[in-house]
Amino acid sequence: MANYSCLKRFLWRPQCRRGLISSVSTFTLEEGKRTPKKTKTITFSHIFQECSHHRSQNQGKQAHARMIVSGFKPTIFVANCLIQMYINCSDLKSAFKVFDKMPQKDVVSWNALIFGYATCGELGIAITLFEAMPERDVVSWNSLISGYLQIGDSLKAIDTFAEMGRLGVVFDNRSFAVVLKACSFLEDCDSGVQVHCFAVKIGFDKDVVTGSALVDMYAKCKKLDDALFLFSEMSEKNWVSWNAMIAGCVQNDNSVKGLELFKEMQKEGIGVSQSTYASVFRSCADNSALSIGTQLHARALKTDFELDVIVGTATLDMYAKCNKMSDAQKVFNSLRNHSLQSYNAIIVGYARNGRGIEALHLFRLLQKSGLGFNEITLSGAFSACAVITGHLEGLQVHGLAVKSNLRSNICVANAILDMYGKCGYLSEACHIFDEMDRRDAVSWNAIIAALEQNGHEEETLSYFLSMLHARMEPDEFTYGSVLKACAGQRALNYGMEIHNSIIKSGMGLNLFVGSALVDMYCKCGMTAEAEKIHNRTKEQPIVSWNAIISGFSGAKQSEEAQKYFSRMLEMGVKPDDFTYATLLDTCANLAIIGLGKQIHAQIIKQDMQSDVYISSTLVDMYSKCGNMQDSRIMFEKAPKWDFVIWNTMICGYAHHGLGEEALKVFENMELENVKPNHATFISVLRACAHMGVVEKGWHYFNIMRSDHGLEPQLEHYSCMVDILGRYGQVNEALKLIQEMPFEADDVIWRTLLSICKIHGNVEVAEEAASSLLQLDPKDTSTYILLSNIYADAGMWDKVSDMRKLMRENKLIKEPGCSWIEVKDEVHTFLVWDKAHPKYEEIYEKLGFLISEMKWSGYVPDIDNEETEEHE
Repeated sequence: MANYSCLKRFLWRPQCRRGLISSVSTFTLEEGKRTPKKTKTITFSHIFQECSHHRSQNQGKQAHARMIVSGFKPTIFVANCLIQMYINCSDLKSAFKVFDKMPQKDVVSWNALIFGYATCGELGIAITLFEAMPERDVVSWNSLISGYLQIGDSLKAIDTFAEMGRLGVVFDNRSFAVVLKACSFLEDCDSGVQVHCFAVKIGFDKDVVTGSALVDMYAKCKKLDDALFLFSEMSEKNWVSWNAMIAGCVQNDNSVKGLELFKEMQKEGIGVSQSTYASVFRSCADNSALSIGTQLHARALKTDFELDVIVGTATLDMYAKCNKMSDAQKVFNSLRNHSLQSYNAIIVGYARNGRGIEALHLFRLLQKSGLGFNEITLSGAFSACAVITGHLEGLQVHGLAVKSNLRSNICVANAILDMYGKCGYLSEACHIFDEMDRRDAVSWNAIIAALEQNGHEEETLSYFLSMLHARMEPDEFTYGSVLKACAGQRALNYGMEIHNSIIKSGMGLNLFVGSALVDMYCKCGMTAEAEKIHNRTKEQPIVSWNAIISGFSGAKQSEEAQKYFSRMLEMGVKPDDFTYATLLDTCANLAIIGLGKQIHAQIIKQDMQSDVYISSTLVDMYSKCGNMQDSRIMFEKAPKWDFVIWNTMICGYAHHGLGEEALKVFENMELENVKPNHATFISVLRACAHMGVVEKGWHYFNIMRSDHGLEPQLEHYSCMVDILGRYGQVNEALKLIQEMPFEADDVIWRTLLSICKIHGNVEVAEEAASSLLQLDPKDTSTYILLSNIYADAGMWDKVSDMRKLMRENKLIKEPGCSWIEVKDEVHTFLVWDKAHPKYEEIYEKLGFLISEMKWSGYVPDIDNEETEEHE
């Protein structure tokens, strides 16, 4: 820098004779005196070289002007320095003028200009100059190869290298480095191996430049083992070699090896560059190695890389991928100059961490910065819209993509498709998919996931078949979505076929796919098969355990779910919020409040009570265990009141017959502007049924459509039938069923039949029973309920007919089941069950209680008792 300061001062000195500049002295102030420093003689060639190095075009032009004014006739060397200065300052027009006015040119003059035009993408001019050269050397050919590489024509670069060989041009290490880079871009390992053989033949395999290029080529061609072997055989390694090998490990998903090599590199005392840090930070990000990444960050700060935008971007990307967005934001804020890449890293980081609002805020800041955007930026913005289900924001970003002509980019198109799918706009997602000129695996995965997430399981399976017909190979994400669709449809046969395909593809032991298989088999009632898959998995992370626990819980096998939870704890696997929420569901299903309270205590210890999903599950668990007071406390302490937790509270009150409280909560929900859904109105109508208020029931039934745009479903009609029946309007209930816009199911007919039992309406009961038996002729509960209605009406001949029909059809009443929790152990009982080890003591106690009941004046219902006895 001292030389450069001298040059700038020189430009204003009048002395200039024959290109040799008189001495320039600099001084330092020392104790008030001017002390001359060492004298330095400066020539025009020095000036042009320094200006070239610093890319200082203005100072270079001033020196050029001074040279012209002085009348100095530059030598070829000085002119070449001037040409190189203009080329480095990207002023090819001025460089060509100097070249054109040169009375004599040497090969360096030609090469400089060819290289300048080639590296700037002006390959046509470079080729013209190359062909006009009176004499070419290896540098000329290397410049041409670099030019082809610059415009992305790697095949032509390789052909030019081959032509060099045919013409007998002597190669240098730069020739091999450039052609190997072309092989890397094409991932053409065969051509790379041929170049390697030629390098060995002429003795360049020991050269450090060629060796580094070979390592890089093998790594980029996915031949990591060959790259590692070649690297280990290199007699000399520089920082380029180490960087190529570390980057190769990262690119081939072997980040652990990359970190090991970085440690070895430090032991060898090799300096660390921008690219080294970028690769190593990526290794830490891929492995979520936050501790190592933090140490590297500290080292980067110590080695004056604090303000480097490339290293800073790699650092914040590492923090983002390790879920440390606060640290990523600090690094972003510390950068003096933000690049497009740094904005992309922070936007994508926030989107991946589920913080879409922050991502979109930074996207707006980027637009104001004038740095522009690219496909990565737009993909991150669309992901952020998907996270917040922001359809309106997504439309705005979509408009921006259309204006920028980036919507045809496959990454952007995939992100748009995914956004519409996650926002619930399936028709728009399908439209985007249909318009795509080219589709990759991500495109198919996005549309299949969109269909599955929006409840279109049949279409999901149809698109999966289309994907196979398009000869697109499914991956773990494809199978995950398709297996979820099979689970939703309870399509066991399809699920088993897909399982066979998974085994053939070699993904049978994939953790993500294994978890989806467990879930599918559980939901299809094949819990034994689900257990086999879970137990066969070598590594059982939290996702796998959650799948089996959730599977048993969903299959109403809560005891088995709790057993697996115990095994999970024994294996030392730490539960997450999903595990605890699932366990709370099992406690709610079994009404085991003791275990539920223990899990609640663990949730508090793990500081998970702020999770909205867990809060709503706690409300549900306490209400189903009969503790509405604690349920209400959990509701009031919830961090956020979304429609799920409101629904849970309303449902809890309705379930316990507390209709007024349920309706009051619903009114508060409306005051908070929380939009109700179909489930909300089911609970509200049940509350009305418990209260016996027909007018209110009709009111809420009607406002579903008029005020909230919700079409009543079968469950809502069933609730209305229950409301009308409880009020004694049995015929009106039957009329409502007959006027429904869809066919009645067994639930609604059974509801009507139960109402007929209460009011003794035999005629309607017979019609309801007839409809039920058409749906399921083997339904024993229908025969028994109708038989009891006949018995209540004194129609004993009809009762006999029912018994006869049951005998003829070989129907047996399913035994009743009950359970009780004693000292953290659940005891289950069936009618006349003798499986319990203490059954004799239990029946002895029951006999004593029955005697006490009779002694206290209890009179059994003899008519119904007779009916029940024959059942």
